[in-house]
Amino acid sequence: MAAPPDFTQHTISIVHVHRVLLGARRRAVDVDGLLACAGISSALLGSPLSRVTRDQYARLLGGLRHTLRDELWGLCPTPLPLGSFALGCRLMLGGRTLGAALALGLRHYRLLLRDLVPRLVVQDGVAHLSVAPRVPVDLALAYAQRTFIFFTYGLASWLVARRLPLLGLEYPAVVAAEFPDAGEVLRAPVRETRGGAGWYVDARWLELPVVQTVESLTEFLLHAPANLLVRYRESSSITERIRRILRGHLAGKMPSLEDIGRELAMTPQTLRRRLHEEGRGYRSIKEALRRDAAIEYLARPELALPEIAERLGFSESSTFQRAFKQWTGVAPGEYRQAHIARP
Repeated sequence: MAAPPDFTQHTISIVHVHRVLLGARRRAVDVDGLLACAGISSALLGSPLSRVTRDQYARLLGGLRHTLRDELWGLCPTPLPLGSFALGCRLMLGGRTLGAALALGLRHYRLLLRDLVPRLVVQDGVAHLSVAPRVPVDLALAYAQRTFIFFTYGLASWLVARRLPLLGLEYPAVVAAEFPDAGEVLRAPVRETRGGAGWYVDARWLELPVVQTVESLTEFLLHAPANLLVRYRESSSITERIRRILRGHLAGKMPSLEDIGRELAMTPQTLRRRLHEEGRGYRSIKEALRRDAAIEYLARPELALPEIAERLGFSESSTFQRAFKQWTGVAPGEYRQAHIARP
């Protein structure tokens, strides 16, 4: 029996789907076919509130990679050869420390990338990993840069088996405004740049030993890139701790803020202040969790809509359907359609 979905997992904004499809559209590829294979209804593209699961997005990346024969999905003018990521990971295992591993990996990518230049610079106790453009930056190239630094951060964290605390992020201005949750996801302030992208960490983290092996790499590559999308989200934040508590209450009455405070050994005032510092409210956390859980359940065709409604604590299916359309802009039946038709 398959394990139930982990509803602490976050879904992915439809904006990411639009952006990662830019290369395919530029090359006149059958986008509707790619979406269908990924189990994503094309109707979602018309709703800016829509979201997809991590697995749907990963399947879309896989389809783009295979169709375009490009590991950056046609976002750069020059394709990135297939096998680049796996080879880069193997090379990085040759580094004794994280700093040495990153140097090996970035050297590998500098030989392959024609449109971007990745570098690691250490100055005044701060390590800055960046990727700068060789050509004028458009929306597609900016998204490629954003993805490169995001995946590089996930890979670096995997190599040392711990989440690296970031000091800051840099995004090209052309995409920074489209992803206002970037700082929330990785718990770091975001600065807009004219063209480059990157992240900063305390340089001492570069001395951490690489603990992964050839054996663990095999397992890692089986699940890439899905395992890099949200795996290293800050799990110790108050928001994430609340989501984990609420997960056990989806089908019934949600605990009050006071109940959550008691479980976290905080006064309601302290809890509100901590949530305010993270830019979140208790109600929005509850709604986001129910929305993400609904999206996961709708990916399981064996569950009827009334059963999903019951599992999410709705007394009637019609109430759930109205709530889902308010969350995502589409009806749950329309959202599910792509899963039923998926090849």
